[in-house]
Amino acid sequence: MNSNLIRRYVVVGSRRTSNYIWAIICAIGGIDFLLTGLSSYFNLNLLPIIHADNIIFFPQGLVMCFYGLLGLIFSCYLGLTILWSVGGGFNIFDKQNGIVRIFRWGFPGKNRRIDLTYPIDEVTAIRLELKDGLNPRRTIYLCVKGQRQIPLTRVGQPMTLEEIEVLAAELAQFLQKDLI
Repeated sequence: MNSNLIRRYVVVGSRRTSNYIWAIICAIGGIDFLLTGLSSYFNLNLLPIIHADNIIFFPQGLVMCFYGLLGLIFSCYLGLTILWSVGGGFNIFDKQNGIVRIFRWGFPGKNRRIDLTYPIDEVTAIRLELKDGLNPRRTIYLCVKGQRQIPLTRVGQPMTLEEIEVLAAELAQFLQKDLI
């Protein structure tokens, strides 16, 4: 919702397409490795494309079982973070009520809901951090009194340079705060 008095930005979090793809790839790979390791243990071809008689259980089959279990555990972890929408939420900038609200979902537990609300008067600036290289970081921070800096942008998928500059400039102009 973008109006003259209220701006709302949705943050995707862990429900990104890449996480779905990686969860599926890890599950398929984990199942394949586990079945290959079990095929070598039972001397039975559980997968028609793998010939278990060529694989000795100790150490190759055992290692394949281990990697298969790790792949399945990792895909379950990714699946649960997707299900729980970890990191997902929204940012609301409301001039009408004079508040800034930042909401994110975390892991289950007593601190699952991360809900921060600040008066717009406590916001000192909007800070833009740009770091290029092997691990680029492009983040917009909300600077509030007391030297706190709260990240507003999503993690894991950096926005293009143009997108993040435009978003930071729009936000600073909307809140009538400095862009640093």
